[in-house]
Amino acid sequence: MTVKVAIAQMNSTVGDLAGNRARIFDLSRRAHAAGADIVLTPELSLVGYPPEDLLLRNAFYAKTQQTFAELAADLAQFKDLHVVVGLPLQDENGVRHNAASVLLNGEVLGTYRKHDLPNTTVFDEKRYFTSADQAFVFAVKGVRFGLNICEDTWFAHAPMRARAAGAQVLLVPNGSPYHMNKQHLRYETMRQNVSAQGMALVYANLVGGQDELIFDGDSFVMDAAGTICAQLRHFEEDLQIVEFDGAVPVPQALAAPLSLEAQVYQALVLGVRDYIGKNGFPGVLIGMSGGVDSALTLAIAVDALGADKVRAVMMPSQFTADISWIDSRDMVKRLDVRYDEIPIKQTFDAFRATLATEFAGLAEDATEENIQARIRGTLLMALSNKHGSIVLTTGNKSEMAVGYCTLYGDMAGGFAVIKDIAKTLVYRLCAYRNSVSDVIPERILTRGPSAELRADQLDQDSLPPYEILDGIMQLYMEENRPIAEIIEAGFPAADVAKITRLIKINEYKRRQSPVGIRVTHRGFGRDWRYPITSRFYE
Repeated sequence: MTVKVAIAQMNSTVGDLAGNRARIFDLSRRAHAAGADIVLTPELSLVGYPPEDLLLRNAFYAKTQQTFAELAADLAQFKDLHVVVGLPLQDENGVRHNAASVLLNGEVLGTYRKHDLPNTTVFDEKRYFTSADQAFVFAVKGVRFGLNICEDTWFAHAPMRARAAGAQVLLVPNGSPYHMNKQHLRYETMRQNVSAQGMALVYANLVGGQDELIFDGDSFVMDAAGTICAQLRHFEEDLQIVEFDGAVPVPQALAAPLSLEAQVYQALVLGVRDYIGKNGFPGVLIGMSGGVDSALTLAIAVDALGADKVRAVMMPSQFTADISWIDSRDMVKRLDVRYDEIPIKQTFDAFRATLATEFAGLAEDATEENIQARIRGTLLMALSNKHGSIVLTTGNKSEMAVGYCTLYGDMAGGFAVIKDIAKTLVYRLCAYRNSVSDVIPERILTRGPSAELRADQLDQDSLPPYEILDGIMQLYMEENRPIAEIIEAGFPAADVAKITRLIKINEYKRRQSPVGIRVTHRGFGRDWRYPITSRFYE
């Protein structure tokens, strides 16, 4: 007998219980109209993921239960439709669980409580939840469906327990955040832990941005042999119905795979759209420099929000090259965004005059360079305060790693779009964006990178070539490799010593940086927790 399972790949908003309830209802309505028997929503779909310390507040559970009861009553009109809803539960003793309940005809058919609680990288679930160890299986038209939640399927125990309880198909609500090439890892892990048990799998993942995390969707169906039978859209909400002939999924068209650059670019666009939209900002401000980082940030912002919500501001000094003005004007014209120029030379001269007595007899150095950056940061924040738009910072991961950025200067702002993008990847993403349509002037991509804070300045005056810097950063920071091993990989010992030292001593700057989008498996955010005060050197 045929069973139809609807995968509701939805974009929940943390704490928006009424909005999430309405979204689940609408997806269920559409699925029921299409003849679905089951609707599978993602992990904690009713409250959004991750709720973090909202999970420590009793009022959060009370409101969740009230909303859940209202949702159950709403869904009762869809006769015999099984709707799997993710929500946190707290019992009378204060024990909390990450759970998924099946609603049927206005009642709770049963509830599954998560067993494997992730507590690494960006996850802190053991801070909030207690592990459970009981399977839940229910039958629809003679087919037995089990439930696991996200991390449960990254280990063998919970799928084995579901299989032992009679499950033929495993339904898996997920809150699985994106990092580069994550989907391949998901496939291989599911084959190892679910297909190996002889079960088909329905994997429903969240989509959307939540602070620094991006959820890519990419929900899928896998048969018991490990073959992908359905693949939902990347980085978009989606609702697809997959038919099962007994416990065997019927193959259907798959969403086309994306290149790495397309993946990352779409993740950044989604992250900006949701951070700005979910937090209610009317628009964004970007400080243009004529360089590649601000160019990429501008392109992402326009693709995410539309040109009418983006304003670019050029703040030239006496050190700004003519081509920086020309290229900035060219790019904003191509994208049709508001563009203003506010020269800072007069303001910079006033600062120097004010400090002349204090600086008498001292040579100019990074102090004067940083004053320029801080003037620009002050101007952008003044415009932000006056008009309500949030400032998008333009610093990349390579700069954040080694502190090639100015506190309260170019680091000033509310959201760091390319904070987890290495400089070499910045260029690749620009090339990808131009392959879609030509919006970034070619000279921005070919000229040597410069902060333009002194005459004839280039980044490579202070740093190794970015190919070397990024390679060392990846091995040391992202892959946690020993220094000796990095040198053995072929990187110059002097560069390794310099870069790893700079990473260590600039922790204090990164702690004061805005939240930014995470696209690698380790970014400078919630999965990087080094002490500022530390005398350890490897």
